[in-house]
Amino acid sequence: MTELPHGWSIRRPTLDDAPALLKLVHASDIAAIGYPDYSPEEVREALTEPNTDMARDCWVALDDGGRIVGWTYPGNATGESRDFIEVYVWPVDGLPAMRPLLELMLARVAERKTEFGHETYEVRAGAVPSETAYIDLLTEHGFAFLKQHARMQIPLAGVTPVASEPPVGVTLRTVRPGDEADLRAFHAVIEQAFLDSDHRSASYESWRRQVGEDPAPVFDEWFVAEVDGVVAGVLESSYDSDEDSGEGWVKRLAVLGSYRKRGLGEALLRRAFAAYAAKGRDKAGLGVDMANPTRAARLYLAVGMKPLYEANIYAKTI
Repeated sequence: MTELPHGWSIRRPTLDDAPALLKLVHASDIAAIGYPDYSPEEVREALTEPNTDMARDCWVALDDGGRIVGWTYPGNATGESRDFIEVYVWPVDGLPAMRPLLELMLARVAERKTEFGHETYEVRAGAVPSETAYIDLLTEHGFAFLKQHARMQIPLAGVTPVASEPPVGVTLRTVRPGDEADLRAFHAVIEQAFLDSDHRSASYESWRRQVGEDPAPVFDEWFVAEVDGVVAGVLESSYDSDEDSGEGWVKRLAVLGSYRKRGLGEALLRRAFAAYAAKGRDKAGLGVDMANPTRAARLYLAVGMKPLYEANIYAKTI
């Protein structure tokens, strides 16, 4: 591993580090895109996701004053043959930690490949085009450009808190969190709808565990589209505990293939926008894989969403 500057150190993170990690990522976001784009919930998920062990898979770098200036962690909730890694460093001040953290993570990913029982393993990482130092480092370590991911948003000014009627034959409702069968149907739509995409599959048990660990799931912002009693589309929202953001977040939107092009996706989106507006949110956001074969980005553009920025995804095979 490349050595750190004199007086700097590396250790494992703990949940007590979450506030400092959020400040670190916000500083990195502001430098890259001009504003913070990471929530406390995402810090918790990164540290506690299935197959991520803080004591084995994650590191933080500290400067000579003991301040956390770098953080790296992997993501592979299902144990399949792909990790997505993150390396965050404090702008300028934390740059000396970038290479050591990446080298530690790549060595650990090689171990995870064996532990998960795979002969080959893909590693992915993301960077916005302005993060040239990180892109250069990834390229030096064998990563190549794969595709783009867009962060999209729409202002909710003028959106009525009462949603418009869904298409004929479609019933919209909120999920029934106390009904195990309804939750299984909700999860099944997500898994089936994304079979032809880059979505990382998760078993119902794993997904349910993550939902159960969420400190404040917003089930009144989770919507189901039924056609003739069949759960054909779902929208899962994510709670943003950063009240200053004023943004409702669409975490997942999925429609079964045989029910597409019938207006279900748009109806679910507009129902979510109305719910966000009713709670006083002033905007709604989501992330989309621009290479998604369902061409989801076209739907989001059609309802008035605009890309705030695009991030490049890079990949290499171990």
